[in-house]
Amino acid sequence: MLAHAVSATPVGVDAHPVEVEVDIARGLPAMNTVGLPDAAVKESRDRVKAAITNSGFPFPEGRITVNLAPADLRKEGARFDLPVALAVIAASRHLPKGALKGWLILGELALDGRVKGVRGCLSAALWASAAGHHRLMVPVVNAREAAVVAGLEVVGVESLLQAVAVVAGEVVVPPTTVDLDALFQADFAAEVDLAEVAGQSAAKRALEIAAAGGHNLLMVGPPGSGKTMLARRLPTLLPPMSVEEAVETTRIHSVHGSLAAGCGLITHRPFRAPHHSISDAGLVGGGTIPHPGEVSLAHNGVLFLDELPEFHRHVLEVLRQPLEEGTICIARSTGSLTFPAHCTLVAAMNPCSCGFAGDPAHECLCTPTQVQKYLGRLSGPLLDRIDLHVEVAAQRYAALQATGGEDSATVRARVIAARRRQVTRRPASGAHCNAHLGPRGLARFCRPPAAGEALLATAVDRLGLSARSVTRVLKVARTIADLAGRDELESTDLAEALHYRTLDRP
Repeated sequence: MLAHAVSATPVGVDAHPVEVEVDIARGLPAMNTVGLPDAAVKESRDRVKAAITNSGFPFPEGRITVNLAPADLRKEGARFDLPVALAVIAASRHLPKGALKGWLILGELALDGRVKGVRGCLSAALWASAAGHHRLMVPVVNAREAAVVAGLEVVGVESLLQAVAVVAGEVVVPPTTVDLDALFQADFAAEVDLAEVAGQSAAKRALEIAAAGGHNLLMVGPPGSGKTMLARRLPTLLPPMSVEEAVETTRIHSVHGSLAAGCGLITHRPFRAPHHSISDAGLVGGGTIPHPGEVSLAHNGVLFLDELPEFHRHVLEVLRQPLEEGTICIARSTGSLTFPAHCTLVAAMNPCSCGFAGDPAHECLCTPTQVQKYLGRLSGPLLDRIDLHVEVAAQRYAALQATGGEDSATVRARVIAARRRQVTRRPASGAHCNAHLGPRGLARFCRPPAAGEALLATAVDRLGLSARSVTRVLKVARTIADLAGRDELESTDLAEALHYRTLDRP
């Protein structure tokens, strides 16, 4: 007897359909899985057999062949347990003929028949919607995630027994629904606020510019000056996420397996802060079957790299492509995958190995050669891709006691107004941040005045700025003008933008 079921597997952040075929033939009792399965898929035969028998169904005698098509697509994980079990039960004629038709099924099985959560349900739901599948069966912990996609009948099941009753029409489980408007209208009480940072007016201004234009930021200062404190408050300054951004961000976290159980949608911008011991695969993604890394998990949010020179140099160099293009392409012998990586990079570092170069309150123990060697851990091409370099000085006691600074909501209102100007200026470009302006947008919207041209020429001669650094300066100047509500650049905008090139100055 032959039975069919349809499932899906993530490839990158997208889902690819997988047809599950189960054939029961005469022969010695055995269960074989073909179709390029990994170890977890091969082990499903033991989970499926135990789940079927412990759910009260007889396990068929004979030779069982499970085929996962297409055969040239590598399958991983335990997401095929539930469709395989249902197909085995259907092939044993314990389900009505055609009961599995029209269903897209995902789920891992426990030995007692419980259905556990799996990765990539949102990607599978998006594919199902595009392919015309209207019924989706997933673990109950993934039901809200899949129900984000409109037009689908998403049924969350808790056990194999319940799944059999649903496809047989014996039990009606109400489809899971998600109110997107309610998710986005829910008040977000941030745990941190910019008003909690005493002093550091220059760093706060740089943080506002970074938020308004999507610019990358590097803070240089001694230990304890507040660099990490400032970085953790950047998400509170960023505009609210759109539905499209939220779905794209949630899909990445779902494929990675870091989405909280029962979470329908990530509606607030992510903040990722990996340790400096991270590998290149952990940062940008990788593996035999590539999975997204930290730079993709920070998509539409903030990637914070503390103690930047302590990261392995080859790890930092792989950031060049995502910082420049907003995507990361991972190539393998079996093909290449592209992950989205539009994030704002915020990095922090000490000015030297001991951390106190230039600090009047502490003596620096490093020689000039040691200072240059420490700073030399960061390559020129990487620094070129960071728009803002700002010094964060240590604060004295009197400054720490000062109060009355602007809170995140006040600064966020200015950031939203500046972003709105950028969207209005280029409504059909898709690049709604000044940091993403291309050559044509740069030539059209970032023209400096005559005095600004002279200032920029002098800065290039004295600082030896590269062509990429010059374009970064122009983009930052455009953001400064947007924050001020001006359509044209002024010399003061360029002067302030050049001020944020600390590491380019001797």
